[in-house]
Amino acid sequence: METVSVMIPEERLLARVREMAEQITADYEGCELKLVCILKGSVFFTTELAKRIDLPIKLDFMSVSSYGDDTESSGRVRIVKDLDESIRGQHVIVVEDIVDSGRTLEFLLEMLKSRQPESLRLCTLLDKPSRRVTDVKVDYTGFEIPDEFVVGFGLDYAQKYRALPFIGKLSITKEDGETE
Repeated sequence: METVSVMIPEERLLARVREMAEQITADYEGCELKLVCILKGSVFFTTELAKRIDLPIKLDFMSVSSYGDDTESSGRVRIVKDLDESIRGQHVIVVEDIVDSGRTLEFLLEMLKSRQPESLRLCTLLDKPSRRVTDVKVDYTGFEIPDEFVVGFGLDYAQKYRALPFIGKLSITKEDGETE
């Protein structure tokens, strides 16, 4: 049995997204940005962020996988969908839903650096620094959260719960009554 309890309500999420957009707008004043949305989880966050950044923006999308239908990263990173356009010479912000171990992002950021963008930064809605196993620098963080499995606002568990308008803690009770 799965239950979801609210961790970060919608109003707080949207207020923080607005603050992050204002900071990005100030940091890149006079520039054009390319936001690279990491599918599928960060699409909700990327959309809300892009609407609030007061600069010319281009969007591109990547899909990388290391989770499958589990709550733990497999550690194997697979590019499912690559960028449609070059990022050479552009100001790029990778937009992620959550930074956990950092393995996937370390791989992804190194790959994108090799494509010679003018600048490359990382923006995440949620950060779990207690789970970090690699040294990934996060430039823009929405919220630091404890080591809980979370869903909503784009984050899923086995493709469920993405459309929740808040961030919620997922609890799974096994048939024997033990909670994950």
